[in-house]
Amino acid sequence: MNKETILEKSRKEKNDEGMLLAENRGRKLGISVFCGFYVVITVFNLFTDQPNNVPTAMFWAYVAAEAFPKYQFTKNKTYLIISISGFIAALAALLNFIIAYLGK
Repeated sequence: MNKETILEKSRKEKNDEGMLLAENRGRKLGISVFCGFYVVITVFNLFTDQPNNVPTAMFWAYVAAEAFPKYQFTKNKTYLIISISGFIAALAALLNFIIAYLGK
């Protein structure tokens, strides 16, 4: 293939590398903000004697969801362990929340 053919094929794919880069940067920033808010909410709940089941369930569900595609791509078993452990932790926190709520 010559240079023009490759460029034409790339233009037809409609994949904007700039947009992909922006999305990845946004995703990284989103992760940082999410984790920061999790810490703030958790610390606040500890000082106000509130349960942390909901934010903990959301945090671990996110960790599990973030790790699983990485495992699929790399086949690194560490990501699989993180994904499974995160899912179990999220499920446990969610069940703890439901049981506590229904027990009121």
